[in-house]
Amino acid sequence: MELVLEIDDEEAVTGAALRGIADDGDMPDEERVHAESAVTEDTAEALAQLVDPFALIGEVPGVELLQASWSGEEIDYDPDSPEWDLDEGESEYEDEDEGPYGDEDGADRVG
Repeated sequence: MELVLEIDDEEAVTGAALRGIADDGDMPDEERVHAESAVTEDTAEALAQLVDPFALIGEVPGVELLQASWSGEEIDYDPDSPEWDLDEGESEYEDEDEGPYGDEDGADRVG
């Protein structure tokens, strides 16, 4: 899964993250100072503070989140540009030599 977001108000995201940190009574002071610094310096960190991947998909049947990671960068995104074809270069099959029937020569085909 890949998710592309457009943040049109960085101050709102950062402010919400700072409020969330301030409201977290269980966070140790040293961790709080580090978290406040991180979200102030990087909007991606602020977003990561606000969004819990486990909460997002925790109730989705048949899905188990094993790991979540964040990365962020500022980009010029144009959804109509061919550069942004997210499926480009991905094969339908895990092994490019493998066909739809499990092997490259089709020996496992039925019918």
